[in-house]
Amino acid sequence: MKNGLLLLVLVAMSACSSMGVEPWERDILAKDEMQLTTDAAEAATDDHIYFSKEASSGGRAFGGGGCGCN
Repeated sequence: MKNGLLLLVLVAMSACSSMGVEPWERDILAKDEMQLTTDAAEAATDDHIYFSKEASSGGRAFGGGGCGCN
């Protein structure tokens, strides 16, 4: 019983030990193909479309629209 409890505690304590990005992995995440918005002009166009539809404001950052649905 004690060995099982000790094993369970050790596994629980080490479960989150590898969270996050290591320094040697940051170069992969900094590549252009890993970015959320790769084309600034396309992102600006999308923001304008979201801003213009149904008199909504804030682009993608805000929910809802001019219809009063929220």
